[in-house]
Amino acid sequence: MMAIFYLKSCNTCTKIIKELELNSKFIFREIKSTPITIQELELIHDLSKSYESIFNKRAKLFHEKKLKEQSLTELEYKNYILENYTFLKRPVIISNGKTFIGNSKKTIQEVKKHLSE
Repeated sequence: MMAIFYLKSCNTCTKIIKELELNSKFIFREIKSTPITIQELELIHDLSKSYESIFNKRAKLFHEKKLKEQSLTELEYKNYILENYTFLKRPVIISNGKTFIGNSKKTIQEVKKHLSE
């Protein structure tokens, strides 16, 4: 599977998609208009090994719900992501059994290297 989970209103996601020049082999999944399914989330989890690693702790709701003050379980991270798209760290790129999560320069460089192999 080759897919990118992103938010079209996110300028960073848009910039990354352009920068990576992702081709038609990729499935483009805009997570606001079509929420992530439990199967998709479990696939991402299987590759990343942690719901916490794909959880967006910079989301506005994270601060509004005061989740930083709580000790969340993996199941709670999963449920929050399924409950609201803003809790998924973006973008999530899946390519040939590898997953790349987030928008750090290091992550994007890793994606570029992976796609050029």
